[in-house]
Amino acid sequence: MDKDTVPKHIAFIMDGNGRWAKARHMPRKYGHKNGVDAMKRVIGACARMGIEIISIYAFSTENWTRPQDEIDELFNLVKRFADKELAQYASDNYRVRFMGDLSALPQDVQNSLDKITAAVKYNSGPIINIGLNYGARDEIVRAVNSLIDGGAKAVSASDLAAKLDTRDMCDPDVIVRSAGEKRLSNFMLWQAAYSEFIFIDDYWPDFTEETVERIVREYNGRERRYGGLKKA
Repeated sequence: MDKDTVPKHIAFIMDGNGRWAKARHMPRKYGHKNGVDAMKRVIGACARMGIEIISIYAFSTENWTRPQDEIDELFNLVKRFADKELAQYASDNYRVRFMGDLSALPQDVQNSLDKITAAVKYNSGPIINIGLNYGARDEIVRAVNSLIDGGAKAVSASDLAAKLDTRDMCDPDVIVRSAGEKRLSNFMLWQAAYSEFIFIDDYWPDFTEETVERIVREYNGRERRYGGLKKA
């Protein structure tokens, strides 16, 4: 695709790993493992199309309510992904960013993420932005508290945006959710003010490069007016 026709920033809400596994009479961890494989396919497809920022909702602040064995397996997958795929992305000049309060994550996961953060310090390529222990309300509260700690008495929208986890990124042009669900689930609420929403019936593990191409084609059929009138 022509780089001029693709969105600059796509954000993905990954959903349906468990249901995908259940349909195959397999445990939920099998769905999560295949969900990681789908994430790799999606990131690769976006990069090849020239999309500059790929945001992924990997673990939310609400996911802590899941069974402990599932949480442990999710973090095992995160660590393996960081140690292998993210390390390779870093060496390939990708910029890797993380949204969320990382201080609550297991220490070994934090250590892996710290290594990636250090490795990409001077990179200039596409951004892979991963939400871990991320919730948009928590993000906004953390930003407000940072402004208060800095002595702010009144703030502007730009002041607040400068304290968000995405402060060095543009807002998503399009937010995609899989598995037929049609809600944001506490994801990038501030940044989604003028994003296009695309809801895909496919479960996340079934996402392929063709899925990403379909998303870009649908996005290109939209007219973004940002509250203005349709152009004559």
